[in-house]
Amino acid sequence: MAQSATGDARASAEAQARAATADRLSAIRGRGALLACIWPDYFAISYRNPRNNEMEGLDIDMARALASRLQVRLRFVETNFGEFLDRVEDGSCDIAMMGVGITPARALRVAFSKPYMASGTYAVTTRTNTRIQSWADIDSPGTVVAVAAGTVMEPLMRETLRQAELMVVVPPRTRESEILSGRADVFMSDFPYTRRMVLMHDWARVIEPPRRFGDTLYAYAVPRGDQAWLNEVNAFLESTRVDGSLARSAQRHGLTPIMLP
Repeated sequence: MAQSATGDARASAEAQARAATADRLSAIRGRGALLACIWPDYFAISYRNPRNNEMEGLDIDMARALASRLQVRLRFVETNFGEFLDRVEDGSCDIAMMGVGITPARALRVAFSKPYMASGTYAVTTRTNTRIQSWADIDSPGTVVAVAAGTVMEPLMRETLRQAELMVVVPPRTRESEILSGRADVFMSDFPYTRRMVLMHDWARVIEPPRRFGDTLYAYAVPRGDQAWLNEVNAFLESTRVDGSLARSAQRHGLTPIMLP
């Protein structure tokens, strides 16, 4: 009997969680605030500028526009790619607006909007690194390749590397610090992050692959099971394409080359 009661209580809790998730739009309007998960270190996407401590980037612009469309306040929920899926699932945020790459594993846990960007994978090393001169030097014995935990680069490089050692960097450590300390030779990232590295750090050097590599579509992530909320997010994205605000923001942040039509 005790086991049955426990099972009933668990089922009831799960049902309540599903019901709450299935009416996300009403919950947002009820609390008067949109909770948007962001990673504050994502250059040009969702980045806290150290000069003024202000948030900036394409998805910061879009989060503000979505909150305005819904006529609610905007609250940023800071997370990272190793934890954001948990935050979306447990209701800590209504949507992840942080350049989320679409992968089959992630699609088992969250629903994705229509994609709005696509990027390949690039490498970053130092200008003084003599070991890594070209893309062919990356997967070689003795080379340490760093990736951020939870990013699309982690499974990509696990599948790709045959001779180099993979280093998975977990916050608060950073890929940059691993490179500068000499613990890693190179790190892998996407177009937004690698281009801003060159703009902001005179030590950084980007290596492009000889052909397209690791192409990923980017979208917004919302809880599964709420078609109305997903439809609203997709309608918002379409409206930003039509009125040109998405393209203008992308141009302002140097992302035009990877925006989808």
